[in-house]
Amino acid sequence: MMSSPVSSTPVLRATLQWSAWAALALAVIAGVAGFIAAGPSGLVSGLAGVVVGAVFLSITSGSILIANRWFGDALYVPIFFAIVLGGWLLKIVLFVVAMLVLRGQPWIAPQAFFLALVAAVIGSLVVDVVVLARMRLPHVSDTTLPTDPEAGERKDPQPPSGT
Repeated sequence: MMSSPVSSTPVLRATLQWSAWAALALAVIAGVAGFIAAGPSGLVSGLAGVVVGAVFLSITSGSILIANRWFGDALYVPIFFAIVLGGWLLKIVLFVVAMLVLRGQPWIAPQAFFLALVAAVIGSLVVDVVVLARMRLPHVSDTTLPTDPEAGERKDPQPPSGT
């Protein structure tokens, strides 16, 4: 592993931090709204929806941050894709398990859970857009341009003409 940072690392860290704050705010809002609409089961459902949304949406950023630790390694690309695709598979499995466990539970208010989950997804998308809009990244990152080895030997600052 090489400690050379990848230019996406600050963006992903900022996204995770802002997403955590947004999820906390959404949890309060969803919990209160769920409690008003459906009582204690609405409170729990709202909180569960936000938690499920926040966990699933942070797995991708987290897996990319973990994969970036191998930047500079000869096997960086296969390691990167293995970790990111593994994160996606983990999300699929966890989502199916969560839905099977939560389906039909007497303490779940389906509407509150669904609305909180959708709010968490929309909140995460808003955070991603805001963070990416505020970060200044070059169009092509993590590259070094070649130098001209003959630049010091030229006596004429203008290139020779073809005529």
